[in-house]
Amino acid sequence: MSRIAFILSVLSVLFIPRLNLHAQTPFYQGKTITIIAAAKPGDVYDLYPRLVAEFMAKHIPGNPNIIIQNVAGAAGLIGTNQVYNIAKPDGLTLGAIYPALYFEQLAKRPEAKFDWSKFIWIGSTVSSNSHMYMRADTPYKTIEDVRTATTPPKCGATGVTSSAYYMPKLLEDAIGTKFEVVSGYVAGSDIDIAVERGEVQCRAFTINAYFAREPFITWRKKNFVRVLYQTGSKRDARLKDVPLFNELMDKYKTAESVRRLTKVVLAADEFGRPIVFPPGVPADRVKLIRDAFNKTISDPAFLAEAERRRLDIDPATGEELESLAKEVMTATPDVIEKVKKLIGM
Repeated sequence: MSRIAFILSVLSVLFIPRLNLHAQTPFYQGKTITIIAAAKPGDVYDLYPRLVAEFMAKHIPGNPNIIIQNVAGAAGLIGTNQVYNIAKPDGLTLGAIYPALYFEQLAKRPEAKFDWSKFIWIGSTVSSNSHMYMRADTPYKTIEDVRTATTPPKCGATGVTSSAYYMPKLLEDAIGTKFEVVSGYVAGSDIDIAVERGEVQCRAFTINAYFAREPFITWRKKNFVRVLYQTGSKRDARLKDVPLFNELMDKYKTAESVRRLTKVVLAADEFGRPIVFPPGVPADRVKLIRDAFNKTISDPAFLAEAERRRLDIDPATGEELESLAKEVMTATPDVIEKVKKLIGM
């Protein structure tokens, strides 16, 4: 063997194992993943990603650190725009976004600087059927009372793509109720404070939030509020005497055109508490995070902690959300016009 060949042989022994070791180092090892939560701390849209962050790292090769960054405002629009337009597509930034922001895109609002169908969907921890609470000391004991009232009740809302805004408007179209929606609150907790102060009387939002935290636990004990309706295909066991939205539409003979609108609007319930990547993240990193999410939501320790925190878990996969996103973005022109009207355009 020549001297040069011998040297090359020795070098290969010394360096090739190191190169292989480097190639096998997990991408996420020693890195930090940031989840941008488009909500205030303590909001249920914040509580769910925080729970995921506590358990998901151990299911990601390399065990990265995971932190939450809250970017609240405009019913989640500010944080969602940040995820889509500013976050680098390197697999280190996720978004926990509001589920009905596709309304903004369907209506072609310039504030919506994203393409809903181009988000990379990781999964959702829970579907989010909604309901409306009403202060119990008001004259509005049932939906029928709201339909026949001479003075409409005031409901608080954040932005037009929060259920607090669009559900009262949808009820008006579907069954002839009348509400005065007062929008502009920063977060749902601000609306609840306004209800306690008597500034507004009602709020539409998700059932799982209603059973997850204060002030609702205390409110229910004191009978401070009552629930007027709920969405979903079947009644929640905790609201067994509360009528379904679909039952109300049957009772009041809602037109078929409004039922088509309702189908598109209530798809937001199925998106639930979605977690997304911005477009352009490499496919291998998408697979790693989707797999980690799926393992997390079936982790016994995760499920036990969710139960302890009163957070319902009813997950959807990234593939299911991806299919749903494509479906809602192909809404017919007549439905899109109704969406525009619904959110005040």
